[in-house]
Amino acid sequence: MTKFGIVNMDPTEILEYTIGNNCVKDYLIAIAAFALTLVIIKIFKHGVLKKLKGIAAKTKTEIDDLIIKIVNRVGWPLYLILALYVALQFIVLPSIVDTVLKYASVIIVVYYVIKGVQDLADYYIRKLMLRPQGEEGAKGEEVDASLVNLLIKGVNYALWVVALILILEIFEYNINTLIAGLGIFGIAFAFAFQHILADVFASFSIYIDKPFKTGDFIIVGDDLGVVKKIGIKSTRIQTLHGEELVMPNKELTESRVHNYKKMEKRRIVFKFGVTYDTPTKKLRKIPAIVQEVIGEIDMADIDRVHFLEFGDFSLNFEVVYYVATGDYNKYMDIQQAINLGIKERFEEEAIEMAFPTQTVYVNKWD
Repeated sequence: MTKFGIVNMDPTEILEYTIGNNCVKDYLIAIAAFALTLVIIKIFKHGVLKKLKGIAAKTKTEIDDLIIKIVNRVGWPLYLILALYVALQFIVLPSIVDTVLKYASVIIVVYYVIKGVQDLADYYIRKLMLRPQGEEGAKGEEVDASLVNLLIKGVNYALWVVALILILEIFEYNINTLIAGLGIFGIAFAFAFQHILADVFASFSIYIDKPFKTGDFIIVGDDLGVVKKIGIKSTRIQTLHGEELVMPNKELTESRVHNYKKMEKRRIVFKFGVTYDTPTKKLRKIPAIVQEVIGEIDMADIDRVHFLEFGDFSLNFEVVYYVATGDYNKYMDIQQAINLGIKERFEEEAIEMAFPTQTVYVNKWD
């Protein structure tokens, strides 16, 4: 007999030989269960999962690809823990080993669960923030990438905080002090960066409420131009003069914003004057001439034309019409066509447009 006393034993006795709290047979069964579990996992990962990935790639939906990606990302630490858990069902180990295995299992499982939830959050955040808008569904709304990344990072950090609290709760740690500390830290952070945070939250408010988006022509106070970029802290506007105007997002959410891109049609009012020596007969023809000119222009709908008033140096008419577009450049094209049409018709009718004049009457005394 050797030191362990098993050399002269027959195979049956060897299997029943006890080491620790388990016999040799139990250890062999545990090792076989461990190896079999790893083989099954490997077949699933490199066989079944690979086939499912090919099937998912042929479908139109993206969610199945995302699920396959999340499952495929799970690494060997979790597989080893799973195999150990199965193997340890056949043997009895000291309580310290069970405790260590339990803690390791919780940490690894929570880690991969959080990573999977982060992938889902990333997918849905990007899908919602880049979804097609209106009739121009072929192209998603242009959103500042830093805004999307900031939101994703915020969600990721929040998930890890939740994971930490969950792990400590499972480990029966008193988390009240930790939560109180996080609350105090959050208050201090908010006070220190309140101005920056105000603009950041305003950027999310602009995105959610959508008072305007990239490409819209807006007027804020005395400033007007086209929105070029909505950032985390500020929005950049290209003014009509060509310079770039940078406005804090908080200021935009607190101001009255006129968004001309939202207009389905534009109401236009303009005036013109003819000379005082224009005969009354021709004055009566002017409304019909203007209506005819506007009626021949696409996207322009005449409302009214009236002889408005006797001006200082002209007989003034007022015209009201609608343009079936909110595009400012298109409106200006239509107004230009109307002006040229009226001028051309007035030349044909020998009607003179007025310009500032002053007549001086001089009395001659004998």
